[in-house]
Amino acid sequence: MSRPVAVPRPARGIWQPLLALACAAWLAAGPARAADDYADMLGYLAQTRIEDRALAGASGAIGVNMAAGDLNQQANLRALAIGDGAAMVQVSTSQARSDDVYDVPVAASATIGGSALAGASGIASINQASGSGNAEHNAVALVLAQQGIRETPDSQLSSGVAASAERQTAFNPAGRTASRKVAVEATALRGFEGVFQLNQIAGSANETGNVLTLSLPPGP
Repeated sequence: MSRPVAVPRPARGIWQPLLALACAAWLAAGPARAADDYADMLGYLAQTRIEDRALAGASGAIGVNMAAGDLNQQANLRALAIGDGAAMVQVSTSQARSDDVYDVPVAASATIGGSALAGASGIASINQASGSGNAEHNAVALVLAQQGIRETPDSQLSSGVAASAERQTAFNPAGRTASRKVAVEATALRGFEGVFQLNQIAGSANETGNVLTLSLPPGP
């Protein structure tokens, strides 16, 4: 006849301290792990957005630079010259970086929405970059001889713009941008009047530019 075999149970005094120690270690690692997850999330997403009624009804010279990411270069340049008999203006800038290393976001977006810049007027130059290692610039030059100065020859009216920005290339970039989005929503910019320059980038290692030059002869 067989007899039941009794399996000895571990003493409670051994398991309780081990369980308490494991719980304490997990709780201690919780805030640090949450902080790491948040930092990682910031590396995954890069988003710039102009919305609501931002700059609605604004007038004059409007300049906006927005960047989400690392090592982005941006610029807004404009110049205006008005002269009695002669007028001259020139804008020049140069941007460059080298030997930088950056991460590439998984998702990047740049958007203008809502009623942004609705009813605005003048010269508006906007740069939006979501990503890393991008270069953008806007440049405007305007020359105008005063009304009624009919003797001003065209040779005395001059304007010039020279602007450049060198994009960044990553040395062994981490990951790739799987989702890219740039958009100007239908509700934005309604009623805008004037000169509008826009550079929108979603991604990395891109280069854009806007240049406008005007030389206006005197009127009758």
